[in-house]
Formats: sequence, structure tokens, C-alpha cells
Amino acid sequence: MAVRRLAETQPERFAFSADNLGWAERTIKRFPEGRQASAIIPLLWRAQEQEGWLTKPAMEGVGCMLGMPLIRVLEVATFYTMFHLEPVGTKAHVQVCGTTPCMLRGSGEIIDACRRRIHEHPHHLSADGAFSWEEVECLGACVNAPMVQIHKDTYEDLTPESFEAVLDAFARGESPKAGPQNGRQASTPITGLTSLTGVDGDKGEQVPEPDNSDLAPSGAAEQARPDHGSANIAPGEPRPSETGASGGEQSEDEQARRRGRARRKTDGADPAGAETANQNIGRVDADGRSDEAASRAVPDRNGGGKERLPEDSSAESEEHVPGGHEHDRPGPRSDRDSAKGDKEG
Repeated sequence: MAVRRLAETQPERFAFSADNLGWAERTIKRFPEGRQASAIIPLLWRAQEQEGWLTKPAMEGVGCMLGMPLIRVLEVATFYTMFHLEPVGTKAHVQVCGTTPCMLRGSGEIIDACRRRIHEHPHHLSADGAFSWEEVECLGACVNAPMVQIHKDTYEDLTPESFEAVLDAFARGESPKAGPQNGRQASTPITGLTSLTGVDGDKGEQVPEPDNSDLAPSGAAEQARPDHGSANIAPGEPRPSETGASGGEQSEDEQARRRGRARRKTDGADPAGAETANQNIGRVDADGRSDEAASRAVPDRNGGGKERLPEDSSAESEEHVPGGHEHDRPGPRSDRDSAKGDKEG
């Protein structure tokens, strides 16, 4: 799509008609104070409908009504192809969609018909001034390609013959029926409905739905239905027990496994104690060894001299560290401590 520019020849002035001016004022009042610029598109559209195309004086007038500089109005008017920046045909201005789906479906032949029937080049009037045409980007009816837009209506599923029939109707002053031109309704399959077949299109009556109660889940299928209700519980509220969790919920053991550590099995012990023991496994002593490595290096007290792995790393840390707690372990010696030891020695 080429760069859109204003027409070289412009009228001297623009003014809304009395009816359109009242409509414009009511439209502006729909928007909050300070947001009147949101009415830019409907006001430009009404100005185009009144004049036949969007003139520069019309843009200036709309900008004054909305308190917008001209450059802001131009940003909108030059972006949307719905605004005609040059004079268009008095009976019809044809906008041909030339993007990929329509091109694959034959929009090139529609453009050829425009060149033959209207003018060799886009944005030019026909000899009698009644028609003009241009190629635009997607008009949103890809499933009914190829298609064109004339005024507010779209004409879809076109062939060169059906398109020229639409032009003939406009030339006679008629308003041809908009939509698909091949007989189908909207975008339904041309070969007939493949869904919603239970609706009687002629009478608009709904066919009664079949009784599918025998297909309702029961037994194991009913128990396997996931319950995601606990995901919506507010913080701080008690959650249901996860021992019988099914579907998308996980048990505590499963959650612990996914976090990469196995949950210790405790017989009547405090679960929090087992959790603390698990956390102590990776701690490091003053010599840089982990609790587990330090315990392996200590000989058995029974004189066996064999390395052993204590059943509980937290208990092991209390046995081999003075004070029985990690914070009681002696830290690195300072220079003052070294000097004091040398003096005493």
C-alpha cells in the first residue's frame, strides 16, 4: 500500500451542517473531560459522509472542536484507509483487498476489472466521475475471499462476473445486496452445514437436545474428576487434607519429591523435626566439611574404627560439635587469639 497523502486541490472551508453539528456535540459529551480526543474517528467519518471525502479543512475543523493539533488529526486520517484523502466516485468507491488470502483466491482478477471498468490507475475517477478504486490491506473477511468494500458494506466471494454485476447495480443507482455473492450465508460452508445442524434455519426453531444422562461419569470416572477448589482458598484459611487428593492436586510426599528431597518417615515424631534434619544435611562445619562428611571421619566410640553414618544428621551435629548446636561451634581464630596462645605456651 502506497504512502497516503492529501489531495493537491482542497476546498477553501468546511462546516458541519446543523444536524451533523448537533450530532458531533452530543458525541463529544460521551467522553470524560480531557478525553474528548477519543471522538476523533466518528467525527472524521461524519465529515467524510457529508463531503464525500475527507478534506484538509474538515480535519482542521474537527481538530479545533476536539482541541487537537492538526498533526494529531493527520496521524489518524492517514493511517486508516476508511478515510478518503482524495475525491472519490459519486456513486461508488471500490476498495479491493489485496493481501495474501484474497490474492490467492483471485483478487488480481478483481483489480483487473477495476482497471478496465473504472480507471487504469487507483485513486483516479472514472470518465463520468461516478466510480473510483484503490487497493487496501486486509478488510477482515479472509474466509470469504476475494472481497471488496464499497461505502460501509462488503461484497464477498466475488468472481469477475459477479463483481461487474455489483458495479452495474451501483451504476443504475441501486444498492446491491451486501455479503457473499455466491449464495451462501455469511461464512458457512458452501457445501452445507457441518455443525449446528440441530437448528432449523428456515423457522429458527431449536431441535430438542438428546438425553445424554446415561453418558454422565460414575464410579471410578467420577472419582478421577479433578477438584481444583483448593486453588481458590484465600491465604491463611485451612486447606483440605491432601491425603485423598486426586486429579490436579498433589500429596505432601509428591510435593517433597518434586522439590528434590525425600521426606523422612517418622514414627510418632514431630514432622517439623524431620524437616529440620533434612535441612541440616547440607551444612558446613568450621573446617569446611559438611555434617555428613565430618561424621564419616569420626571413628566409632565402640573401638571399631569404622566410619558410620548417623541416623539423624541433626543429632550427629549435637554429638560432635561443642555445645551441641551449630551456633556454638568455634569460628576461625583471630590474630589476637593466636598471639595469646603463643604467650601462654
